[in-house]
Amino acid sequence: MSAQVLELSPIIASGEEELHRTYSVCRWPGVSDPDAWLERDGASVRAVVTGGHLGITNEMMQRLPSLGIVAIAGVGFDRVDLEMARARGVRVTNTPNVLTEDVADFAVGLMIATLRRIQAGDDYIRNGRWPGGEMELARKVSGRRYGIIGLGRIGQAIARRLQGFGGSIAYTDVKPQDVPFTFYPTLVELAGASDILIVAAAGGPTTRNLVGRDVLAALGPNGYLINVARGSIVDQLALVEALQQGQLAGAGLDVFADEPNVPDVLLKLSNVTVTPHVASATVEAREQMARLMLDNLAAFFAGKPLPTPVV
Repeated sequence: MSAQVLELSPIIASGEEELHRTYSVCRWPGVSDPDAWLERDGASVRAVVTGGHLGITNEMMQRLPSLGIVAIAGVGFDRVDLEMARARGVRVTNTPNVLTEDVADFAVGLMIATLRRIQAGDDYIRNGRWPGGEMELARKVSGRRYGIIGLGRIGQAIARRLQGFGGSIAYTDVKPQDVPFTFYPTLVELAGASDILIVAAAGGPTTRNLVGRDVLAALGPNGYLINVARGSIVDQLALVEALQQGQLAGAGLDVFADEPNVPDVLLKLSNVTVTPHVASATVEAREQMARLMLDNLAAFFAGKPLPTPVV
């Protein structure tokens, strides 16, 4: 059937109820013949609802001639071709701020879990190994040299939390900011001055494989990489090699190059902690994301200024 709104990615149940109560909606995952649906009903779609991890393909945008807005429930918009959206007169919105604190909490938690080997300890007990002796030692978290890639909202929230750990905090970004942390103009310099490197930059073409072999080499065999941003920012093959060859002490990864596909080689490494892209996955954050996304939709259909426009 025709629809005003094409829902590419589901949102939290409370938001789903309002979305379907307010608009004529088609759930894309439930479409049995996508090509036929687009051919028959694509022209009726005025809005697309999607997640930051999914975005919208250029092909789909081209096949929705009446599309006016892509409303993202998430902060990332790297999976949307913004230049194409501008050229076609399509507005793009996201949901900034509402997930900042949860992602920052998670980044610090993933760091602790990785260095202190919390998941390994859980497995140690569940697999009945404790009676056979103590598990191997972990590494200290506090008092370390922390480096942050990208000092935006989330990067700054992570830095605020790290101030309580008694170490030093440094960062790299497009330019220095008025903050009490050390700025390094290059990522290699930052990595060389860090024990723990936390990725909090935005995804997209300009940051693809930003963390490559040179950065990992500078971080060194005692260094740890924590990524809660986008898998595309890290050269995953280079990371695997560094971990396998002892050129890096460990990694905590919430994001991957080809989600939801995670290489078996990563899963077999005992010095890696993995989670399924859930840094913002709290009930509170998802409810606020849905609310802001719905507010952007309502403003668009009412012809009012959009609360959080990207395009």
